Amino acid sequence: MMRVGLTGGIGSGKSTVANALRQLGVPVYDSDRRARDLMEGEDGLRAAITELLGPGAYEGKTLNRPFIASRVFDDPSMLEALNALVHPVVRADFESWAEGQSAPYVVQEAAVLFENGGYRGLDRMVLVTAPEDERIRRVMLRDGVSREAVRSRMRNQWGDAKKIPLADFVIRNTELQQTLRDTRKVHRELLQLAGNALNS
Repeated sequence: MMRVGLTGGIGSGKSTVANALRQLGVPVYDSDRRARDLMEGEDGLRAAITELLGPGAYEGKTLNRPFIASRVFDDPSMLEALNALVHPVVRADFESWAEGQSAPYVVQEAAVLFENGGYRGLDRMVLVTAPEDERIRRVMLRDGVSREAVRSRMRNQWGDAKKIPLADFVIRNTELQQTLRDTRKVHRELLQLAGNALNS
C-alpha cells in the first residue's frame, strides 16, 4: 500500500484537500487530531510532556493548549523537544493504522512532515499552498487570534519555497472549485502510481 503525505503551512487549506480525498474514498489519517488524542491518552507520553513543560501542560488529563502554545511557539528549542516526544508516537500510530486499511493508497495529513523529516518515510508528498496574506486572514478568522500570533506560528514552519522542491504534487488553494478539481487530478495520478507499484 502506498503511503502519501499531505502537508501545508498553517492556513493553507490542507484540511480542505484532506476532506476532498475522504469524499473520494481515500483513508486519511489526521496527525494533529491523533497527536492530541495520544498526548492525552498515552500515560508515558503525558508524563514526559509534563516533565518537559511542567504541570500546567494538563488540566486533569486534558491538554492545556493555551499554556503549551505559550511555552513553545516563541521558543524553538522547547518546540523541538516537544516534537521529539510526540512525533515518534504519532508515526508508530500512523503505521499501525495504515496496516489496517484496504485501499490503493492512504494519506497522512500533518502540518510539519517536511520540517520533522517524516516525509522520508512516505512514498509521495502532496503540498497545499496559498498566498501568505490569505493564510494569515484565514487563521485570524478561524482561531480568533492576532496577525502577530499567526506570524509567530508561521515562523516554526518552513516557507513554501523550501517545501515545493521536495513535493511530488503541489495544490494551490485559492479558489475552492479549482482546488477540488486539482485534488481529483492528483487522486487519479496517485491511483495510477499505486497500481503501478502493485504490478511491479
